[in-house]
Amino acid sequence: MRASAFVYPWDVDGDPEAPARIAGLGVAQATLASAYHSTRALTPRHPRHRVVTAPHAAVLYPADGARWAGRRLRPYPAGDWAPGDAFGTAAEALAGAGLEVHTWVVLAHNSRLGEEFPDTSVVNAYGDRYPWAPCVAQPETREYLVDLAAEAAVRPGARGTELESLGWYGLAHLHAHDKIAGVGLGEAGQYLMSLCFCPACRDGYGRHGLDPDELAAAVRRALEPVWRGEASDAGWETVEKLLGAGPAAATRAWRDAVARELQTDAVTAVRAAAPDGFRILLHADPVSYHCGANAGVDPAHVLSVADGVVVPCTGSPALLTPFAEQGRGILAANLTVVRGMGGSPHTLAADAARAAALGARELRLYHAGLASDEDLEQVREALRELR
Repeated sequence: MRASAFVYPWDVDGDPEAPARIAGLGVAQATLASAYHSTRALTPRHPRHRVVTAPHAAVLYPADGARWAGRRLRPYPAGDWAPGDAFGTAAEALAGAGLEVHTWVVLAHNSRLGEEFPDTSVVNAYGDRYPWAPCVAQPETREYLVDLAAEAAVRPGARGTELESLGWYGLAHLHAHDKIAGVGLGEAGQYLMSLCFCPACRDGYGRHGLDPDELAAAVRRALEPVWRGEASDAGWETVEKLLGAGPAAATRAWRDAVARELQTDAVTAVRAAAPDGFRILLHADPVSYHCGANAGVDPAHVLSVADGVVVPCTGSPALLTPFAEQGRGILAANLTVVRGMGGSPHTLAADAARAAALGARELRLYHAGLASDEDLEQVREALRELR
């Protein structure tokens, strides 16, 4: 199976040993971040630092001034954690070690955007804004995301891209000092708490036959058992039970249509900017109402527009099945190999075999820069075994 390791530019820039170390794992590809959200990341082997703090979402290359001139929403430059063309420097070094470089682009996940322009954010049924979650139904936000996808994906030397967060983002965020686990929301509660009531979404619900004020009140009523800790969770069936089958279906119809259109537009824009043979994959979840980094998609639709998907498989490869049933496209199983983040590098060979049995033909390993030396050694052994 072809394997790729996720990497940040700051894992490579300033560490002359990093490219050979990553190539020495046995991977053919490096999936290198070109646009990324805020983070605090370990760099266990870097000769100059051990922790990198990126306080806001940024592009890790010089943005095209002409593309963004005069626009309210535009990408933020990185600070000293990724100065200049950090992506380009790292990409050149990785290519020099024999690795094929693909871009890793984070899109609808940007806390600074929401802090500076609150009107761009998802607004829940209680009126709370989620500054980390741009509402992908808003025309200005969609235009920004589509143009960012094209620019950040097609960087010099890149042979393909992987687009993350290309869809709805909601309550779940892994935000700094998150303290939202006191009540077990489950899938149903997460969905209800992620429904957006910004003006664009209120208009959208209206076009699907819903009164947005009545819908917001219904969502708040539906969540009362959740706050009391009384609700069971059977996924979409529970959403229908709590909200009513008709209103639930109408909200999903609106959100699914918005996500599909955004995904189509972004892939089309990337393809128009890219050279022949450039591969476009989406980080995806086959349950369309799911939110987050692995955006919920319609498997048939997404594989009709993109070249493939990267599917979260840590713990179980079951999410591959709805994509494999389409009989087309590249299926890459994303496996966490950092033990400190819940990964299992010691079972990588077995996990890869299970994913392959369900249709995966490629692996994505999260994350070469964050893993310990022991984790990386186990990855090296597993990939040797798979070869």
